Amino acid sequence: MLEILQANSWIIALVAFLALVMLWLIFYFIPVGMWFSALVSGVHVSLIQLVLMRWRKVPPTVIVSSMIEGTKAGLKLNPNELEAHYLAGGNVVNVVHALVSAQKASILLDFNMATAIDLAGRDVFEAVQMSVNPKVINTPPVAAVAKDGIQLIAKARVTVRANIKQLVGGAGEETVLARVGEGIVSSIGSAESHKTVLENPDFISRVVLEKGLDAGTAFEILSIDIADIDVGKNIGAQLQMDQADADKNIAQAKAEERRAMAVALEQENRAKAEEARAKVILAEAEVPMAMAEAFRNGNLGIMDYYKMKNVMADTSMRESIAKPKK
Repeated sequence: MLEILQANSWIIALVAFLALVMLWLIFYFIPVGMWFSALVSGVHVSLIQLVLMRWRKVPPTVIVSSMIEGTKAGLKLNPNELEAHYLAGGNVVNVVHALVSAQKASILLDFNMATAIDLAGRDVFEAVQMSVNPKVINTPPVAAVAKDGIQLIAKARVTVRANIKQLVGGAGEETVLARVGEGIVSSIGSAESHKTVLENPDFISRVVLEKGLDAGTAFEILSIDIADIDVGKNIGAQLQMDQADADKNIAQAKAEERRAMAVALEQENRAKAEEARAKVILAEAEVPMAMAEAFRNGNLGIMDYYKMKNVMADTSMRESIAKPKK
């Protein structure tokens, strides 16, 4: 009898455990509590829809809570559209937050645009907040040179707000910063003197704003304020010095070329002189032979020879007298 009671207790415990498991599975796939919360909040979602969400691996909590939030804010949301956006990889909660914030701020934003912005990879809720509360972007130091050759280094603060219509396909902050930097360089470069820019920094802001730099971007530029301007190098003087150095090097190269040509010409003249001197020496070496031949032929007498010697001695004496003493 005791064994029968023990066996029955084990069976009862097993049946109770299985009953609890089945009850948990039923309440998991049929979220009655969630359905009741939606019902009392004015959201019409059937139990079958909630069960099908489970089967489609869509968390009913996200859909139902978003529906409740939107309904309380006066929005008309379709659970099928929310579910489709979730299955597409979107952030349903963020989209609903953005729609509610846009409605409270009187910003034109519908569900299709919000989901498109979210699927494009942008934070739609942050974009709505930026539309209400503009964002300030600090530009990196931008160096530019005025017409007088003085370099100026400027920093600017750009106040922007999100352009909801351009968030899909519009350029980001990097493009805005690049365009603002280009505008600063252009405005400083068009100034006749760096003193003019230092006296009127708002000149840069006016010129840059007139260019319409926010075209095709996801932002609307509200203002551009010059935060700081520093005077840099004298680029004009540096360029003149570099040009002078280049001209000097060119002149030195040409002078070296002329010197080399002069040295070559001098060496050529020396070679020619040496050649002529050698010819003279050869001719002088033939004189004694010619004189001997003249003696043998009787064309030259002894007195003529002595006269020639006297002339040579007088010439040598005059040359020695004419040379200065060292």
